[in-house]
Amino acid sequence: MVTSPFAPAKKARERLSSVLLAPVPQSVERGILELSRRWPVRELAAPPIGSGLKPVIGDNGWPVLGHTLDYIRFGSDLSRERYERFGSVSWMGAFGTKMVVIAGPQATQEALTTKAKSFSQDGWGFLIDAFFHRGLMLMSFDEHLMHRRIMQEAFTRPRLTGYVKQVGPSVRASVPMWPTGSGVRLYPLLKDLTLDVATDVFMGGRGKQDSGSVNRAFIATVRAASAIVRAPLPGTRYRAGIRGRRVLEEYFARHLPAARSGQSDDLFAALCEARAEDGEQFTDADIINHMIFLMMAAHDTSTITTAAVAYFLAKNPEWQERVRAESDRLGDELPGIEDLEGLTTMDIVIKESLRLVAPVPLVMRKTVADTVIDGHYIPSGMLVAVTPAVNHFAPTVWTEPDRFDPTRFEAPRREDQTHRFAWLPFGGGAHKCIGMNFGTLEVKAILHEMLREFTWSLDDGYHVRWDNTSLPIPVDGLPITLRRR
Repeated sequence: MVTSPFAPAKKARERLSSVLLAPVPQSVERGILELSRRWPVRELAAPPIGSGLKPVIGDNGWPVLGHTLDYIRFGSDLSRERYERFGSVSWMGAFGTKMVVIAGPQATQEALTTKAKSFSQDGWGFLIDAFFHRGLMLMSFDEHLMHRRIMQEAFTRPRLTGYVKQVGPSVRASVPMWPTGSGVRLYPLLKDLTLDVATDVFMGGRGKQDSGSVNRAFIATVRAASAIVRAPLPGTRYRAGIRGRRVLEEYFARHLPAARSGQSDDLFAALCEARAEDGEQFTDADIINHMIFLMMAAHDTSTITTAAVAYFLAKNPEWQERVRAESDRLGDELPGIEDLEGLTTMDIVIKESLRLVAPVPLVMRKTVADTVIDGHYIPSGMLVAVTPAVNHFAPTVWTEPDRFDPTRFEAPRREDQTHRFAWLPFGGGAHKCIGMNFGTLEVKAILHEMLREFTWSLDDGYHVRWDNTSLPIPVDGLPITLRRR
């Protein structure tokens, strides 16, 4: 048997992953997290003399690695700890460079609105351009607005109504076929389902025979974003991401002529038909770039959100019963868009789950000019991470922020309205997620079918652990006990 020359590198990565993601008691985990305080604190850059501005303080962390591994291990817990320690604007070493971190509702609002012109999307470009080149999220300023204006035609109310009609049959064909019993790993089941839904809704069912390779390609591209070695060297996650991108380009290019034919009502065809008011359309390259990004965002974030809701409903069975009773009132017919929008108890459960587990915990930017956020001086050319997930736990906004409590979103309480940027799982400002309405409807359609078909629970004492290598996913696949009703 021939041994691959890259096998040692692969084994080393596996050993590192096992160390980073192995379960530990929460008390021990907190102690490990506090080790990030070991590094000497320094100023990022001196503010202009006489400006009265505050410097940004922080630390490099480990040589070269910075705090990259800390974030993979602790995710938003690391961001929260640094917010408590350094305040709304700090810096840290990561990915071989220095990165400013912005947290807290007020500082986030400044970065995403009033000072938005000082920030480009090149921060995302630094992490994911090689894998999601010219996706909408990576575009800045006028170009972004032009592409968003055209793309909005694919997310109108009539389009969403049609998409929901395609989601229902896909979900109903899959969910009842799930295995039952203990130890059912929910996350992989949801991942397969949301990719099927995306193929039906986005692709009109084209290319389902390639779903396995497409799913692997998406996983590779998403995970490559946090690669420590940022070059396509053999055996690296970065190289796997480059290869995944190539697979996706070939996949969408192969199906583009059928989408351009105008004989279907899927999102792929909608992007082909979409026009701005002046008649401008997307090129073939534009459509392929946008489809790669949209399809990744749609099925990854929907999977994370549905998994988080299912977890909290298992942890809180009284809420599972409340949401199920609401779904039961709809009966056996496939729900339409108005039916799904009428699931108001499910709404607040989803919102609370999105607060506790934000599918996209941070948004990346890069300063294009010297700027000031919350009185702190940030020089031009800095990589910046705005961390909305930290805002979801701000004690000035949320009562007992670590507790699952959907009633915080009910009137008259409405804690989410304490500050405009207290709750923003879909981002904010000009780059707010264009597909958030469709994503919410998809999650509700899946949960509705799950609630009608099953009850589910967790082993006593189980606590989910999220892998933050890319977007947060449960490290063990979220094992549940699934029982048919």
